[in-house]
Amino acid sequence: MSATDLDTAPTRATPAPVPVPTLGHVHLKVANLDRALGFYRDLLGFEVMERMGADAAFLATDGYHHHLALNTWESKDASPPPPGHTGLFHAAFLYKDRADLGAVVKRVLDAGYRLDGASDHGVSEAVYLRDPDGNGVELYRDRPRADWPRRSDGSLKMTSQRLDLAALLAEAHPEQS
Repeated sequence: MSATDLDTAPTRATPAPVPVPTLGHVHLKVANLDRALGFYRDLLGFEVMERMGADAAFLATDGYHHHLALNTWESKDASPPPPGHTGLFHAAFLYKDRADLGAVVKRVLDAGYRLDGASDHGVSEAVYLRDPDGNGVELYRDRPRADWPRRSDGSLKMTSQRLDLAALLAEAHPEQS
């Protein structure tokens, strides 16, 4: 290939940057809307923004239109999908601080829900469980960014260590648990 050929060779355009999304909401299929509302509204603290009869509800925090939608349109009285199939692993719900996380975990335990796990990820502390329909749920709080563990090159170094659940529960806001 000569220098002249290089001057006339087609050039590839630099791709335009991909717009960066934020997570808008999660929409879950549930078997029983009232039972699901008892979990997400009464235990986790979501507010019902709109209810469509016995078929659907839209829940949020801070007056937003919805962060979480629940419906029985295709799942009324259905059973959860079996393990080993594709689908949502879990929906994660962020609480503002350790005391709030402790309070909601205490509420969930007091209501008889079993935890699947509790982990300290370095950047966050998280508790895992299943909702009444078998959907995976993560309840967590982030540590301040300045406290996130980093490698020598500055990249994040997330971990998965055992979370001291007793210490978390001891820090729960007593008026919220």
